[in-house]
Amino acid sequence: MSNVLRFGAVGDGVTDDTEAIKHTVANGDGMLHFPPGTYRITRPIEINLAKRGPLGIDGTSGTARIIMAGQGPAFRLMGAHAGTGDPGSRKGNVATQQRMPTIRNIEVEGTHAEADGFELVQTMQSVFEGVMVTRCRHGIHLVQRNRNVLISHCHIYFNTGVGIYLDDVNLHQINIASCHISYNRLGGIRIERSEVRNLQITGNDIEYNNHKPHKTEPEPTAEIYIDATAEGASVNEVTIASNTIQATGSPDGANICIKEKRNASRPPGLFAISGNIIGSQENNVHLTGCYGIALNGNTIYSCEHRNLLIENSRLINISGNTFRRHTTKYGTGVRFTSSSDITFNGCSILDETKVGQAGLNALLELEQCERINISGSQFINGTIGVAATDCSHVLLTGNTLHDNREEPIARHALRFTGQGKGNISANNSIGKTIDQAVAGNVKTYPLHHLKAEGK
Repeated sequence: MSNVLRFGAVGDGVTDDTEAIKHTVANGDGMLHFPPGTYRITRPIEINLAKRGPLGIDGTSGTARIIMAGQGPAFRLMGAHAGTGDPGSRKGNVATQQRMPTIRNIEVEGTHAEADGFELVQTMQSVFEGVMVTRCRHGIHLVQRNRNVLISHCHIYFNTGVGIYLDDVNLHQINIASCHISYNRLGGIRIERSEVRNLQITGNDIEYNNHKPHKTEPEPTAEIYIDATAEGASVNEVTIASNTIQATGSPDGANICIKEKRNASRPPGLFAISGNIIGSQENNVHLTGCYGIALNGNTIYSCEHRNLLIENSRLINISGNTFRRHTTKYGTGVRFTSSSDITFNGCSILDETKVGQAGLNALLELEQCERINISGSQFINGTIGVAATDCSHVLLTGNTLHDNREEPIARHALRFTGQGKGNISANNSIGKTIDQAVAGNVKTYPLHHLKAEGK
């Protein structure tokens, strides 16, 4: 174990310990140990894993703090892995000296506007456990190429850039679990210009990642922001499960934002978004140009625009979700536009206002969509339950569309307008409405004991 104090570091928070720590890296045994103290550095500690690995960095149960007072990452880990996750693709000393660089139980705090926490380049099996990064630009920054990254039990907190940033990186196999990722200005977990496969985001608290805590001008962001619109970018095989994902509203903001071009060769797909608590943003979940996504068993609440907004997407399975609001300043509602092949099953949407929501046409709005299957769901207290414009082959079966307020204000249970064909409503329970219960180009087939109650 290489104790940095024995190599000349002081750890008083004032002395520049950069050279002493570099000396430890160059001449130590690979276990970079920081006893309790505050270690100020002014340049990145660059570690060439091919020469100095295997590597471990330990902060003595979190009692050691690194103050990054210069530009760039406090620690830059540079490997040489150019292969995949396949054992046979490891070349040179990747398997013996570069494998599993481990950073544990240490804090990095930035005092420079362009200070970052950690940067990883071409690493194999990197591990972060019990790490805190705060007041930096980016917390953990993955670039170029990495494989098999584990990030757990970390606090990525109040940074001016992104908490965990996958930036123009080719990365397969990354797990982010049991972390707090919060108050980061440009997003909690953000993916841009990257090719990513096998991403698991599980059991985290990801919240308030936007401009508001930093009192700066707003920029479009999200707690989980996945942008695959750049040439050559693609993100697939993703699980987002059992997280709390919440925020405050911000312009063009979302809790989960996933976007790609409509006709991309490999749009974002093979996603499972399940069992999360998601709330309080302009849009809670915003999908654009996506293909093959399951959104199941989530509680999605309180939006400034929509709980769920799907645009230019196809083959989306939505089931068992609860959509609602929890404070009077927020709303609820779901909207699909220019999308196809969507199943909406076993969900509930409740408008908790007494007079209806301003700017909300219906609890579920469809525009220029086709092959939408809506079944076994509840639409309660909407001015309109389901409204469709220029839609075809929309099938509604076995739903409940009721207004149970003391003074009902529902105008229609279903309203279809514009051009469309093949729209069918069957076996739905339709409550009292002010105007006709079902309007427009939809054929209705109610069961004999589930007829509309009338005006």
